[in-house]
Amino acid sequence: MSAVSICKTVSRVVKFRLPAQYSSVSLNAQNRRSFHLYSPEPFHPIPDKSPTWMSAEEAVRVVRSDMRVYVHGAAATPITLVEALSEHGLSSSLSNVEVMHIHTEGPGTYAKPEYEGIFRSNSLFIGANCREAVNSGRGDFTPIFLCEIPLLFRRKLIELDVAMISVSSPDKHGFCTLGPSVDCTRAAIQNARFIIGLVNPHMPRTFGDGMIHMSHFDAMVKGDYPLPELKATEQTDIEKQIGRVIAGNLVQDGATLQMGIGSIPDAVLDALWSHRDLGIHSEMFSDGVMDLVERGAITNAQKVIHPGKIVGGFAMGTRKLYEFMDDNPFIVMCDIAFVNNVSIISQNPRVTAINSCIEVDLTGQVVSDSIGTRMYSGVGGQVDFMRGAALSNDGLGKPILALPSTTKRGESKIVPFIKEGAGVVTTRAHVHYIVTEYGIAFLFGKNVRQRAHALIEIAHPDHREHLEEAAFKRLKCMPSP
Repeated sequence: MSAVSICKTVSRVVKFRLPAQYSSVSLNAQNRRSFHLYSPEPFHPIPDKSPTWMSAEEAVRVVRSDMRVYVHGAAATPITLVEALSEHGLSSSLSNVEVMHIHTEGPGTYAKPEYEGIFRSNSLFIGANCREAVNSGRGDFTPIFLCEIPLLFRRKLIELDVAMISVSSPDKHGFCTLGPSVDCTRAAIQNARFIIGLVNPHMPRTFGDGMIHMSHFDAMVKGDYPLPELKATEQTDIEKQIGRVIAGNLVQDGATLQMGIGSIPDAVLDALWSHRDLGIHSEMFSDGVMDLVERGAITNAQKVIHPGKIVGGFAMGTRKLYEFMDDNPFIVMCDIAFVNNVSIISQNPRVTAINSCIEVDLTGQVVSDSIGTRMYSGVGGQVDFMRGAALSNDGLGKPILALPSTTKRGESKIVPFIKEGAGVVTTRAHVHYIVTEYGIAFLFGKNVRQRAHALIEIAHPDHREHLEEAAFKRLKCMPSP
């Protein structure tokens, strides 16, 4: 048996130094399956191995100081395990435990001030529960394209000691699923040394890459609570108008859609009810997609990749959405390295990627993850789909970024210069369409003088004169088409 073949098993019984209640199980299992190679591929059953069922408090005792713990995110956040981990860290006087994740739901207790020194969060995409910690210096943020997060684990650039995940109930064959959030979690469980599964009957059983046989778990915990919900907020008149502008001018029948998260993508979906044969290939989706399926607008009939099926990496919405996803073969939840792969995205017809942003300067630089020096979210999959749409095989892709023309305080979101410390997510070389409630600016192939003119045209009328003056000062010439 090669060292590579048994690396994960060896790490569990030697390098990992498990507490006694875990070590005896792992050693006995290793002795019984001496003729079987251990594979990190979570689909197959491991002969003669079964997980140990225990309480959340017992399961998290495996975590010790200086370890790195991965936490399942979005609607699949294992809140019971997270709370138990936080209490364990406090009561056992742990220190320097790194908690790694994309955005998570729940209180994020480990990121609160009183846990400083015990835990340090490392957000690959910042959620509301970790935003204050990141901006106060108690937590970290790793800028990374969503499609490349699995590479961190698969290339062993970041090694995971423990993965805490939520799964649907095992079926008669012992298979669970990652439910609404496959994303980068599949790569995490393939590479973590110890896997704790929270089995929640409220988790939808989904098809695709998210199946994991229960023999791959080292500990399983029973949980029974409704999944976190993302309920649609009331759309403003401005957001509704942006939705109508995009739907009426940029989305064709038969288009393959990617939608970001937020009110503007929701407003676009609300304006697409009269469209036909739309397809979905998106890092995430929410209730709006389900509504369009029920209206007959989404059929996925013209897609090249998984024709006839919705493809997603994670989903976040209401209980109705999770019920819609449960045991539904119309939906395929896949590894984010596949979903957000530019060469995969570009094969679908009329790829139309619709995302939000925070600020755009007059040359087309797009800020999406921060407000000045204040970190707000992350890079996510915006650039993955901007490139996938731009490079679409049929030449009909549309990479779209949308934003209201002003902030709630009336400040222009189209600016002469981005704020000091702000992060450019989509560069001015990547940008194609910018949309506000005042129209569409097509920037691809335009020089900076033309870009400034196009962007001023869709800025709020109250700010256009100032922007024109600022453009002249910056460019040393007047903006013109």
